[in-house]
Amino acid sequence: MSINPNTRFLNIKQKVLLVLMFIGACAGSTAGGLKISRVMLLFKSIKRDLTRIMHPRSVGSVRLEGKKVDETTLTGVSAYFALYILCIAAVFVCLSFEPFDFETNFTAAVSCFNNVGPGLGAVGPSGNYGDYSVASKLILSLAMLLGRLEIYPLLVVLSPSTWRKKR
Repeated sequence: MSINPNTRFLNIKQKVLLVLMFIGACAGSTAGGLKISRVMLLFKSIKRDLTRIMHPRSVGSVRLEGKKVDETTLTGVSAYFALYILCIAAVFVCLSFEPFDFETNFTAAVSCFNNVGPGLGAVGPSGNYGDYSVASKLILSLAMLLGRLEIYPLLVVLSPSTWRKKR
């Protein structure tokens, strides 16, 4: 199979859908992935840090819904975002051993982690995940759990120190 260099990865509608796969959940929703409030805090924190770089003596704070957000919360949001990206990357790397193209494997990882449903390519609305191997299906199922139950609670439950007997 040859690759045509003139073909683009995604058309504009698919790019919009891909972005919405990442940030489509509201703060109180049980959907997986990044919540809108976390995305807003992340961008406001980046904006504040850029302002501090350009104007070192400025004092700025991040506000959400008129309330000042403390540094601990901003650090937690940044750490969660980094862990979120790391988890999606790990799922994608595990799926990359499958005989599918980049679009199919990447959107399968994103859609399962964010509990969206269909991805793009072979796992699109007219396709399914049936052609993936059993190991990949288990990895995608774990990704669904990580996205749905949030990353930190599941990591705490899977941590050996949680299950050790206290003396």
